[in-house]
Amino acid sequence: MTDLADRFNEELDALRRVRDELRVQVHLAAAEVKDLWEQTEHRLERAESRVKRLRDTSKEELEDVGEATRLLIDEIGEAYRRIRDHL
Repeated sequence: MTDLADRFNEELDALRRVRDELRVQVHLAAAEVKDLWEQTEHRLERAESRVKRLRDTSKEELEDVGEATRLLIDEIGEAYRRIRDHL
């Protein structure tokens, strides 16, 4: 019976090591996702502000602002996909 208990204890020790490693990785991933979320939220606010200003933009400026806004919206979409993939 002692051999069986020893083997189980060894397996449990191995599981504890894996758990500890994963705990660190999960913590780091959570911090990374949180940072990405905050950056993306800021970008979304900028995009919303730009879209509101489009109404008052001259035709010449509209092309430049529209292109920059399109790029920003695409970046936000990609960031949200990355966040979703982490979850």
